[in-house]
Amino acid sequence: MSTQPARGMRDFLPDDVRRRQYVMGVIARVYEQYGFAPLETPAVENIETLLGKYGEEGDRLIFKILKRGEGAATGQADLALRYDLTVPLARVVAEYRATLPKFFKRYQMQPVWRADRPQKGRFREFYQCDVDAIGSHSVVVEVELLAAACDVLARLGFADFTVRLNHRKALSGMLQASGVPAALHGETLVALDKLDKIGPDGVTRELAERGVAPAAAAALIALFSDGAAGNDAILARLEAVVGGDEAGATGVRELRAILALAAGTRAAARLRLDPSLARGLSYYTGAIFEIAVPDLAGSLGGGGRYDDLIGMFGKQAVPACGISLGLERILVVMGERGMFPPDLALAAADVMVAVWSEARLADSVALAAELRAGGLRVEVYPEADKLGKQFKYASACGVPFVAVLGDDEAARGEVALKDMRTGVQRSVPRADAGREMVAARGQAQGE
Repeated sequence: MSTQPARGMRDFLPDDVRRRQYVMGVIARVYEQYGFAPLETPAVENIETLLGKYGEEGDRLIFKILKRGEGAATGQADLALRYDLTVPLARVVAEYRATLPKFFKRYQMQPVWRADRPQKGRFREFYQCDVDAIGSHSVVVEVELLAAACDVLARLGFADFTVRLNHRKALSGMLQASGVPAALHGETLVALDKLDKIGPDGVTRELAERGVAPAAAAALIALFSDGAAGNDAILARLEAVVGGDEAGATGVRELRAILALAAGTRAAARLRLDPSLARGLSYYTGAIFEIAVPDLAGSLGGGGRYDDLIGMFGKQAVPACGISLGLERILVVMGERGMFPPDLALAAADVMVAVWSEARLADSVALAAELRAGGLRVEVYPEADKLGKQFKYASACGVPFVAVLGDDEAARGEVALKDMRTGVQRSVPRADAGREMVAARGQAQGE
C-alpha cells in the first residue's frame, strides 16, 4: 500500500505546522485589531447549499459525498465538502440573523476542498483565511478589509505585493459598451478572469467559443490593453467608456470613493485599478480585488462584495463583503524567500531530562514537572539508558540542554546541566534549575 497522502493533499510535519501556526497567528491578531470575531463552520455542507453559488466552473470542482447506508446504491450525492468559507458564512448569517449584531464582522481560518488539478501553490485541500463584514453597503467596509489584508502581509514581511481592484458594475458597463449582450455577461466574465493566465489571444478564442461576437471581443480586449496607466487615468477612461450606463457609473463612483477613503491606510500605496480583473465566482456584485506578488502564478488572496448571496438562503437581502488570504500560497512564497523568523526552527523542547537509572525515573519525572512550572518546554527521555545515547538523542532532536539527576547530584540537592552546543556541563542547586534554564534559554535565543 502506498504511504503517500491522496493526490493534492499533504501531511504537515512539525516544522511545517510551526510555520502555519505562525502565519495564522499573525492573521488572527491583525483581524482582531480591526474588530473581527472568530467563526467556525462544518467541513461538510448539504450539497444544495453549495451548488449554484460559484458558477459553472466552480460547481464542477465541488467534492461531492455519496449517500450512505441504504442510499449508497443510488450513486447520488447529498453532501459535499465546503468549497470556500463565504457560502457557509452566508448560510450562518441567514440562520442566526436575529441574534447576530447589526454589523457582523468575522474571520475564519479553516480548510476547504476543490477537485482541481494540483500544481505549484494549488492543492485540493487547503486553508483559507477569510475576513468578512456583514450588514452595510458603505465602501468603508471595503477599505477596512483591504487595510486589514495589507496590514497582515506587511506584518509577515511582504514588501512587493499589489492589490488589484475593480468593480463588477463597472465591468458590466464595459461589457455593455463593447456590445456584449447581457445574456452573455456571465460567460464573458469567466473568460476575462483568465486574461493573466492565457493572455489576450487565449481570451479572444474563449470568448468566441462562448458566443461573443469578434467585434465585441476585440473592443473589450482593447479596453484592457493599457495596464501601465495610473489610477486616475484609468478612472477617467472608465467614466468615458461606461458613459450613461447607470450600473457602470455607480461602479466607477464606488471605485473612486474606495481609493479616496484608503488614502490614510496602509492599503493606499498598494491599490491598483485593473479593468481586466473579473473574479470568476458568480456571486460578486460590487467591488472585487486580488492580491498579487511578482513571483507567483496566481494570487495571494482575493475577494469582493456579494450583496445578494445571503438573500439566497433567507427572505431578506443582506449586504456583505469579504476578502480571503490563501494560506498555502503565502507559505510557499515565504518559504522560497526565507521570510520566516529563525526561532521557528527551535527544537520542540528547551531541555531534556535524562534518566540516570530506573531507580531515579520518578525523580526525573518530578524534575521535569518543576522545570515546566518555571515556563520551560521539557522532554523526558522515556527509559534508562547510557548517558551517551541520551545525549546523542538530544543533539539529534536539536534540544539545546540536558538535565541529569544522577545519584551524586541527588545526594547534594543539585542538577547537572549540559549545554549541547558547547559540551560544557555544570551543576546547579535543584531549586535554582528552572531559573538557570530560563536564563540560559534567553541567552541562547538572543544569540
